[in-house]
Amino acid sequence: MIVTVTLNPSLHVRYDADRVELGASNRVSRVRHQVGGRGLAVAQLLRIFGHEVVAAGLAGGSAGEVIRAELAKTGVATQFTRINAESRRVLQVTDTSGGVQTAFDEPAPYITTEELGRLAADYRALLDGATAVVLCGSLPAGLPAETYGSLTSYAVDAGVPVVLDAGGPALRYGVARGPALIIPDLAAGEPVPEVAGASSVVLQADGGVRVLTAAGEWLAGVGACQAGSGPQPAAGFRDALVAGFVPGIALAWSWPDMLRHAVALAAAVSADGAPDLGAYEALLPRVTVTSPRT
Repeated sequence: MIVTVTLNPSLHVRYDADRVELGASNRVSRVRHQVGGRGLAVAQLLRIFGHEVVAAGLAGGSAGEVIRAELAKTGVATQFTRINAESRRVLQVTDTSGGVQTAFDEPAPYITTEELGRLAADYRALLDGATAVVLCGSLPAGLPAETYGSLTSYAVDAGVPVVLDAGGPALRYGVARGPALIIPDLAAGEPVPEVAGASSVVLQADGGVRVLTAAGEWLAGVGACQAGSGPQPAAGFRDALVAGFVPGIALAWSWPDMLRHAVALAAAVSADGAPDLGAYEALLPRVTVTSPRT
């Protein structure tokens, strides 16, 4: 069982209207719901490929209930820790006459110390039987920057490998606790975090990836689009890349097998993050992998 942890999930409420006028009452022609949050996207991609996965983290209120329901529709089991506050919503309004979209992003809920304690207990219970843990995304208000560090330590102590996908202080605290794989979300000019021991770092690079391991640097890309020379990836590339590495970390695949799967999956997602399985199968043999260079 793979456990994905999303501490700041969101419910995307999408309104389509034939025409949108400020200061007026606008009739909505279509309403859609979609879950948001890196860990939830990763969980759905893993489920599509047949992996047993549980989406955990924090969720509350009516938005939290809809998040659970939407994940259930895709076959993803959930074990969220309930919070008193409402999970955040993102309202996206599209004027279909011109294709203009306007979004309203609610603030993250505040997490209390008591809720953090229950999260830790629920999470540690999930580690029994877990084959890997994925820690993804930003932290909501009220959670200390070292939260990912603590969650990483619990998993490492239980013998469960961790894939960490984060940025800023949350990334630095998590890196220090020895995750198996780090996919840093770096701001422009921000240095790659220093790691030690068995940790490896994945860096996105124009349609491909660089992986820094104890044995040296691996490079992988699709055909001629070797890392550093490919086109700009789709919006869902990063989430698919994370999901692509998780099975290999959980099942101890070789680096070439892991890289081929991750890069092919990441290259096969559409702009909205949906995978094209036919494209994935076609891309898989085209992924080129360069052995480590020390």
